[in-house]
Amino acid sequence: MRYPAAETAEKHQKILDEASRLFKERGFDGVSVSEIMKATGLTHGPFYNHFDSKEALMAQCITHSAGSALVELDAAGETPEGMRAYVRNYLSSDHRDGRADGCLVAAFAAQSNSGEGVSASLTTYLRSVIDRFARNFPWRAKKNARGDAIRMLASMYGGVVLARAVDDEALSEEILREVLAGLQALPKA
Repeated sequence: MRYPAAETAEKHQKILDEASRLFKERGFDGVSVSEIMKATGLTHGPFYNHFDSKEALMAQCITHSAGSALVELDAAGETPEGMRAYVRNYLSSDHRDGRADGCLVAAFAAQSNSGEGVSASLTTYLRSVIDRFARNFPWRAKKNARGDAIRMLASMYGGVVLARAVDDEALSEEILREVLAGLQALPKA
C-alpha cells in the first residue's frame, strides 16, 4: 500500500525529530531503531522505507538538528546582546540538563566516528557555526575573528561536555560558571 507523499514526508520528519532527540539524550549506541520507531508511533518495518541504515539516519539527524540550531543562532546574531545571551544560555544548567533538546555538537562530537556521513554532517555544521560566530559576535577586533570564534566555541562545547560528565553538582556548576566568566572577560565591541 502506497501512502500519499505528504503523509510519507510527515512520517520521515517525525522519525528525524524523535531520533534526534533520543540520540542527543542517550547517544547513537544507546538507542535502537526499534525504540526510535516506537517513539514515533510506527512499527520497525517501515524504517527502511525512509533510511538505508541506522548510520544514514544518524547523519541525517545531525543535518536535521543543525537546521533548527542555525536558525536560533541567526536570530541571536541580529544583535551583539543576542550573541552574548546565546553564550550565557548555552553555558547554563538548563542547557546542561536538557540533553535531548540541547546542542548537537556537545551530544555528537565524541561519536563522530560512529557511522558513514556522521563526521561529514558534523563538519558542515561546525563550519557554519564558526562562520556565524566570526561574523556576528561583537569581537573587539575583527582581524582574528575566525580564530576567536573557534576558541570560544571550543570553550563552550568543552564546558558543557565537562559539566555533563561529572557527578558532582557543585563542580558541574563551577565549570559552567568559570567557562562563562572567562568568555565574558573577552573585550566587547
